[in-house]
Amino acid sequence: MTHIIPAPRLVQFVKSAFMATGFTNEDAEITADLMTQADISGQDGHGIFRLPQYIKRLQEGGMNPKPVFKIISHRTATALIDGDNGIGHLVMRHAADIAIEKARTSGVAWVGARMSNHAGPASLYTRYILEKGMIGIYVAVGSANHMPPWGGTDMLLSTNPISVAIPSGINPPIILDMATTVAAYGKVKTLLQSGGTMPEGWMIDKNGNPLTDPAKSKDGFLLPIGGPKGYGLALIFGLLAGTLNGGAFGKDVIDFNADNTTVANTGQFIIALDIEAFMDTEQFKSQIDKIWAEMKSSAKLPGVSEIRLPGENLAKTIKDRAASGIKIPEPLFATLAQIADELSIERLT
Repeated sequence: MTHIIPAPRLVQFVKSAFMATGFTNEDAEITADLMTQADISGQDGHGIFRLPQYIKRLQEGGMNPKPVFKIISHRTATALIDGDNGIGHLVMRHAADIAIEKARTSGVAWVGARMSNHAGPASLYTRYILEKGMIGIYVAVGSANHMPPWGGTDMLLSTNPISVAIPSGINPPIILDMATTVAAYGKVKTLLQSGGTMPEGWMIDKNGNPLTDPAKSKDGFLLPIGGPKGYGLALIFGLLAGTLNGGAFGKDVIDFNADNTTVANTGQFIIALDIEAFMDTEQFKSQIDKIWAEMKSSAKLPGVSEIRLPGENLAKTIKDRAASGIKIPEPLFATLAQIADELSIERLT
């Protein structure tokens, strides 16, 4: 059974849950909106699905419900902030605001964060910068290690995602949002809840055999995109988002999925790039539309019905789900009902 919930109702429910665990009204509203945006975008492993996990960490002391952000250092086009162990959504929205403001005068700004937490899908923050008329770039250290270095078996790397958002004129923006692994671990968790199986190529066990049962995911590890190239990207992204910011990386990364009490010290960075520092924004968008048309009209291989650009399906999903609502499977719906009762808030209906 699947329950369909209108987006505004989902925002209201999530906001109530966070306020019941100590968030201020404003922080709860920002976080609830961002989490619901993840669901509207079709990124189901990062939206309401994560609420039970967040609530547990807040209740057991693993996250700070009332963080006070601090700027550790800053220059004209850079800043490093301490998230005070707040939920990553709040930390990265704050970091994005700083980056946007700095980019208005410097043309480009890079803001790093430490003492943060899981922040949902990467594109939440690049899309936010996109709305301000700029190009956004975001990279994070994943919230649990599920991948070894290429050729190894020790879990020292995470999915370490990247998102880049580029505006266009008449077409949807080009938005890349990907993990450095073939699949994000959130997809494994949602398949476990729905009773599905993983395609071959997502994970292998420590003997190199394909692993397709999500219930056995702890017996294996995620595979990087492009073999050693994906491993290289995960390593570099971890160094830039984690080590450079004083965040956790390598053996220091805790398993956010299993540990609700240890401070995660997640590292992330976000870049805002003002197009006007390079060329007229409308001219740039026109060029992106031209490139869009070239890609879409490319000759296709046999059996290929359509060539898509990154962000094209995202735009369709947002339009559909904003109108029709968000589907919540019964197991998750039941868990959310338990949370509502525990927190003394109104259940989803």
